[in-house]
Amino acid sequence: MAFNEDSRVKIPAILHLMRLGYDYLSLANAVRDESTNIFTAIFRESVLRLNSNLSDADISRIYLELALSLENEDLGKAFYEKITDQSSIRFIDFENFENNSFHVVTELTYKKDDEEFRPDITILINGLPLVFIEVKKPNNLDGIQAEHNRIESRFKNKKFRHFVNMTQLMLFSNNMEYDKESTLMLQGAFYATASYSKPSFNFFREELQEEFTAVLADLDDATETLVLKDNNLVGIKNASEFITNKNPNTPTNRICTSLLQKERLRFMLQYGIAYVKGSKGLQKHIMRYPQLFATKAIESKLEQGVKKGIIWHTQGSGKTALAFYNVKYLTDYYRKKNIVPKFYFIVDRIDLLIQSAKEFKSRGLTVHEISSRDAFAKDIKATSVIHNHSGKAEITVVNIQKFQDDPDVVRNTDYNLNIQRIYFLDEVHRSYNPKGSFLANLNESDSNAIKIGLTGTPLLGTDYNSKSLFGGYIHKYYYNSSIADGYTLRLIREEIETNYRLTLKEALEEIDILKGNGDKKLVYAHPKFVEPMLDYIVQDFEKARITMNDNSIGGMVVCDSSEQAKMLYEIFQDKYAINAFATDLLMAAEPPTGYGAKKKLESKVNTAAVILHDIGTKIDRKDQVEQFKDGNIDLLFVYNMLLTGFDAPRLKKLYIGRVIKSHNLLQTLTRVNRTYKDFKYGYVVDFADIQKEFDKTNQDYFNELQSELGDEMEHYSDLFKSKEEINAEIQVIKEVLFPFDIQNSEIFSQQITQIQDRGVMLQITKALNNAKNLYNLIRLSGNYEMLAEMDFHKLTVLSREANNHLALINTKEALESNVDTSNLLNIALEDVLFAFVKIKEEEMVLADQLKTTLQKTREMLGGNFDQKDPTFISLKEELERLFKKKNLSEVSKEEMEANIKALEQIYTQAKELERKNLLLRAKYDNDEKYARMHKRLMEKDPLTDSETKLFEALQGLKKEVDLQILQNSKMLENESFVDKMMMRLVIDQFKNKQNIQLDTVAAKRINGIIVKEYMNEFYGRNTY
Repeated sequence: MAFNEDSRVKIPAILHLMRLGYDYLSLANAVRDESTNIFTAIFRESVLRLNSNLSDADISRIYLELALSLENEDLGKAFYEKITDQSSIRFIDFENFENNSFHVVTELTYKKDDEEFRPDITILINGLPLVFIEVKKPNNLDGIQAEHNRIESRFKNKKFRHFVNMTQLMLFSNNMEYDKESTLMLQGAFYATASYSKPSFNFFREELQEEFTAVLADLDDATETLVLKDNNLVGIKNASEFITNKNPNTPTNRICTSLLQKERLRFMLQYGIAYVKGSKGLQKHIMRYPQLFATKAIESKLEQGVKKGIIWHTQGSGKTALAFYNVKYLTDYYRKKNIVPKFYFIVDRIDLLIQSAKEFKSRGLTVHEISSRDAFAKDIKATSVIHNHSGKAEITVVNIQKFQDDPDVVRNTDYNLNIQRIYFLDEVHRSYNPKGSFLANLNESDSNAIKIGLTGTPLLGTDYNSKSLFGGYIHKYYYNSSIADGYTLRLIREEIETNYRLTLKEALEEIDILKGNGDKKLVYAHPKFVEPMLDYIVQDFEKARITMNDNSIGGMVVCDSSEQAKMLYEIFQDKYAINAFATDLLMAAEPPTGYGAKKKLESKVNTAAVILHDIGTKIDRKDQVEQFKDGNIDLLFVYNMLLTGFDAPRLKKLYIGRVIKSHNLLQTLTRVNRTYKDFKYGYVVDFADIQKEFDKTNQDYFNELQSELGDEMEHYSDLFKSKEEINAEIQVIKEVLFPFDIQNSEIFSQQITQIQDRGVMLQITKALNNAKNLYNLIRLSGNYEMLAEMDFHKLTVLSREANNHLALINTKEALESNVDTSNLLNIALEDVLFAFVKIKEEEMVLADQLKTTLQKTREMLGGNFDQKDPTFISLKEELERLFKKKNLSEVSKEEMEANIKALEQIYTQAKELERKNLLLRAKYDNDEKYARMHKRLMEKDPLTDSETKLFEALQGLKKEVDLQILQNSKMLENESFVDKMMMRLVIDQFKNKQNIQLDTVAAKRINGIIVKEYMNEFYGRNTY
């Protein structure tokens, strides 16, 4: 059978979606607007059904308005607001989701001008293509990363803006289980929402399996056959591998159930998408699976009558975002009960109030801030739910610091039964002392209020703990899970170097003599101690920028005291900061010519800020924090500020100058655990010897990830083997493969996917590759009876799967070890490699253009389904010739321009070839086999001058052959039977029905081409 991504993943996924309630729609006769890919007939019928008061003219006008919203540079925000709006024209019925039309299509072309791409599967709701799925076969080279890079390239292309703006949800899968030992997204099933840059892929781990026990309907045989015929894959119908892949529990089918089961999809579309306005523009976020299940858990507790509890989600996992999603969800939840909710987000510091208010505003909520007891008392007694006049969703952010110790209780006896107050209390591991007044005030203010505590590090003390104050856990998401899902980074602790320790020791001894063993705080703030400390930090940080190959990262120094912080800043300003005079000198100086020199200059640390409660105003400190987040400040010096709740993804190096205790230490360390670009770790430089304290708290957070490459695979062969030697080797192969199912290729693939040990995979691939060699040796020796010992055809397919998985392991190991080796390389080659590669800005632009042109040319050629076409072969050879001459880094500007021109010519010809290929394939109902046959039979000694006659003969042959295979798909296991059957049908179609003259040679030639195509498809072999 065809053993490729279509038969192994795509078709089974389509059938699974049909079992979830989606109707299969063939593109053959579908009516759609190619500029938007909206299926206009379905759209018109659906919108009329949902809005019975509209006329045909109204529908036309509404459609144009909706299509026009896709023109915006807003990531589809206007479009999203239109399709989710339930107050006026309804494009989707969210109240009764089953009232919508649901379709699944395959290979829908997204096209603008001369560029296009085709997702494997697209989901339509009321004719709107809102979801698409890209699938790859298991163990594909480069795994899902290849698809991640491809979608980034497509979504950056402004020609595809319509489609990006319309897309709400994307799934990507190579039908493999997640790799538990690595966070590299090489294998598994992932989801994302649209982006104008690189979409953020998310893991999905289902927690509510019981919700899906009865969601899958049965699919009748005729419907399945219809899908197979429309995709020209009738031959796989009864194959064991295909049947295996229809299992609902494959990774692809599982994520389809989790995210595309109708009720779950309704939830994600209506509540799980957020537009976030930041300093770098608008971003589109999608709810992470822990936030989804926490929201579901909150609903479940409310249904049980529980009014308080704790969400334990680790630092950096998005607790503010969780509160935002729940404002959206719980507003509707209570609306259905004719209750109006009033939301509060409670923090214990003014800087957290400012930060959380900013986070909520960036997501579109109206924020009302309260930072005094009187304002809180007034708000509690108010019967109005919102403070703004626009009716927008609102949250009140409360800072308790000003009044938490006030003995007076804020009482509100004037209850409004139609108002439900919901308090989200941030960081409930601190500040909520049951002996203080705030909790009492909160309880007295409204005994009916819902109280949801949020924490990343619950306090489990002996006096009191989080659970006793706020109830049991509603939902938990731990640090190890967050690391596994790629939402937070592992941490690496770096001790300061020995030579610096000696320098510090000498400084301390000198200060002791001067001060007479004075106050340690003053000693550590003394210039003789601070200056070498600062020198080390600056040098270490500049070195980090070079080794990590990223000058955008920032650093933070957690000081021993405010005095030390002030002294560090003072010396920094004097020694490292660029003043106006120095800036003028730099501008007058010759710019660095070498890339390495330029890179070294850019890594320099020359800006810093000190953040202390007694320096500057609140506005000054707020501005400095924003400057740091935006990358305009290199280093921050802090003491007792920004250690919790401070979220700056570019902060990747933390210098700890004092011992911090217990959960406060975890809070501080996790300032550097936010994901940023391709970083695998956050780095902590330990001046204060925090190791003992950290070990006591949780030593597992510092486990480093490192792997060793296995031995290189040894290749050997012996062309002269006796019958006895062959038998012995067959026995060895049987022993190696004994644990595995070698009858069903899909199950075999699933079994070896569990193997992550390179040595074990080498043993398996060695056995299978040897089987392939033995097959040829047996045929050469003439001992044909030995072919019955094993199914060598099947072993060839298994060999390819095993080699693919081994390649995936090698890729993964190379990427993981690159975390260390690339850093060493950056240091070692900094002055060697980059010093002599002198490249000007215009050449860098040309290099990018060359890279882009090369990429699109390779993709155009790589997507060609007929790689035996003489034109294709000549274009591929020309492409290879261009880049076999020398390395890209060595070509001159003139050579770059010449290569770009040559590439454009190849691309243009390849594109024209693709156009002709697609036209011909369409004639044969998109069956690539017959398009290739047609071309081969017209290229050399054509049977007829009439392409129409040839087409009619092949089209008739296709119908007959597919019918025979559909009736008996097992026939493809017997090639000689297929050969005879095909010959009879060839003669009938060509000679008898189309009157094309055939002699024996011509008949055998046609038959050979056709049989080879079908057998290649059946065994999953390439046709080139």
